Amino acid sequence: MTLRIVFMGTPDFSVPTLMEIVGQGHDVVACYSQPPRPAGRGMELKKSPVHEAAEALGIPVFTPKSLKGTEEQDVFASHDADVAVVVAYGLLLPQAVLDAPREGCLNLHASMLPRWRGAAPINRAIMAGDTETAVQVMRMEAGLDTGPVCMSETLAIGPDMTAGDLHDRLSALGGDLMVRALAALSRNALGQTPQAETGVTYASKLTKDETRIDWTRPAAEVHNHIRGLSPFPGAWCEPVLAGKGERVKVLRSKLADGAGAPGTVLDVSGDPVIACGSGAIRLVTVQRAGKKPMPGEEFQRGAKLAEGDVIA
Repeated sequence: MTLRIVFMGTPDFSVPTLMEIVGQGHDVVACYSQPPRPAGRGMELKKSPVHEAAEALGIPVFTPKSLKGTEEQDVFASHDADVAVVVAYGLLLPQAVLDAPREGCLNLHASMLPRWRGAAPINRAIMAGDTETAVQVMRMEAGLDTGPVCMSETLAIGPDMTAGDLHDRLSALGGDLMVRALAALSRNALGQTPQAETGVTYASKLTKDETRIDWTRPAAEVHNHIRGLSPFPGAWCEPVLAGKGERVKVLRSKLADGAGAPGTVLDVSGDPVIACGSGAIRLVTVQRAGKKPMPGEEFQRGAKLAEGDVIA
């Protein structure tokens, strides 16, 4: 059965789900996305990835700054949708919007609920050292990611997997999961399970003041911090290069053998090895300001790091 759908999403994470829904022949009658934002050196207005994808598919796009007003709610209701599909949209949905589609609103969330409700579940799972996560289809209600779970797919988090790696895996998996949920919905066969009341954690937005690497932490925590922030916004340190401090992002790392004062360069025979509060890590991929990502070994040759140097 073909469903009449309003799709609501903004970043590139959401695009595979939109494409899968259209590919399954459903009627996407409207797409909601965050308004265009200034971007790039010229700060010109840039449409979101979902906005661009929807326009390419000929789907009408709506970009309200808020859905709290009655006028926007009336417009939303006028789409006469069977269901709304929400994937990283970025705006809270008022009760009037949640109630408008005949079958309510389904949300695709990238965590194993109730763990990591909120804005940055992929990053927070890796930063916490989780070894497993999930992508889940949830029926939306007024609370923040509190609704019952309808379908779920788990995914292992590898020891060196970055947030970017996990993002791509979950994005593709989520598109497939959502179309299976819609198929079940069309047959009146979509079940739901209330979330557990224990084990609730919140994935708060990432902030700039938590991106600097703290070498005094154990190596495992430093490693998780680096990969949880890669590729964006990126964990960074400040080695002294050419006589002055330079901010350098670390995009990939590995746990390494060695010990020393936190921040001390222990080995420069390949990718540089840096001492942490306990243990050490190897800088596998780094990015200097204004440069493209490069292997750690290439970086240390250009930076002329030496054993015993200290990185802030």
